[in-house]
Amino acid sequence: MTETPVDRLLLDGAQPATPDQVFAALDKLQISHSTITHEPMRTVEDSIAFREGVPGGYSKNLFLRNRKGRMVLVTLLEDRMVNLKALGRYLDIGKPSFASPQRLMHYLGVIPGAVTPLAVINDKSKAVTVVLDKALLEKKPLHFHPCDNSMTTTVEADDLLMYIESLHNPPVIVDFDKIEPVSE
Repeated sequence: MTETPVDRLLLDGAQPATPDQVFAALDKLQISHSTITHEPMRTVEDSIAFREGVPGGYSKNLFLRNRKGRMVLVTLLEDRMVNLKALGRYLDIGKPSFASPQRLMHYLGVIPGAVTPLAVINDKSKAVTVVLDKALLEKKPLHFHPCDNSMTTTVEADDLLMYIESLHNPPVIVDFDKIEPVSE
């Protein structure tokens, strides 16, 4: 399967933040973090194969949009199944669907496989609603790509919340155990 080339610019024409800019934002907030480099990871399966025995919370990140163009970044436990229709009802946004790679680049400045809540650094207009899984925030520590899927950055949940709130709008924290599961 060939991928459609993505114009690597934000909606305003600016270049997306680099991992070093993410680290600088974390440092400015005095957030303790560590980062390792590795082969690019595009899927949860890639991550599982790489990190055997490393404790903490690992996520999958879904970049969604509704019919009216509202963007939502959903960050949840990696093994959780999501009923998008039920989530849309819960968030009162209708039925969301996956956004295009170009829209992902325009709003969050990342490519598929590198989606991360740390990418809110790129959403200067604060157009994206960030949704975080309550159960993920209970894990210690948390691991995310710093806008590059060949790196993984480790932070604590409270620090992730501080980072998001300092650069963006406060996230919506959702108890996914209370949302209708995916029907079999």
